[in-house]
Amino acid sequence: MTNARGAPGEGLRAALREFVYGMTGHEFTRQSVAMRANLETIFMVTCVGDMIGLPIIPPYYSLRLLPFVIPQVATWKRRVLRERHFSEEHDYELHGV
Repeated sequence: MTNARGAPGEGLRAALREFVYGMTGHEFTRQSVAMRANLETIFMVTCVGDMIGLPIIPPYYSLRLLPFVIPQVATWKRRVLRERHFSEEHDYELHGV
């Protein structure tokens, strides 16, 4: 019997593939996304930190980089300036990896 894709057993293969990915790679993917967000936050703070009161780099270099970071400024300011609890940072992370 064939499913919507036409190949017999393709749905079972896809379900098995997703299960194995969830067991092995999902946490690593989440960790890498969180690490990238942290690095982007550090980059934005060093480039345009004066927007939130942290003058780090002289304004000349910030103005040269401004056209490249304009799309991320609103979400970055929201992420950096939101209130956090002390337990938010280490919920489900790979400690020691």
